[in-house]
Amino acid sequence: MAKTLKRTAAFVALGKALTAGARGGPGVGTRLAAVPRMIRATSRGEYDGGMRLALMTAATIYVVSPLDFVPEAFLALFGLVDDVVAVTWLAGAVLAETERFLAWEARGKAVIPGTVLP
Repeated sequence: MAKTLKRTAAFVALGKALTAGARGGPGVGTRLAAVPRMIRATSRGEYDGGMRLALMTAATIYVVSPLDFVPEAFLALFGLVDDVVAVTWLAGAVLAETERFLAWEARGKAVIPGTVLP
């Protein structure tokens, strides 16, 4: 059940992201430009996207890897369907995570560095 909800959330995020430019939200280009910054912030321990980035990396490797050609060779339709589902999930996950990252980044820029006095 939880996997279905996460999958549904990724598909909803994909739909929202593709129409975000028309609604005034960050466009796809802005989100994709945020990916290197998100990876850098995660590797430095500043942003908590480690597990999500690992899952996105695993999905990318699955789609690109030669092992993925095995289902296509024996079960042509199933092999293509699993690729479509994986790529759609990956696109939705990247767009949802970049939206989350951009919001995190905006909150960080709104903080004024200094010392809190009692």
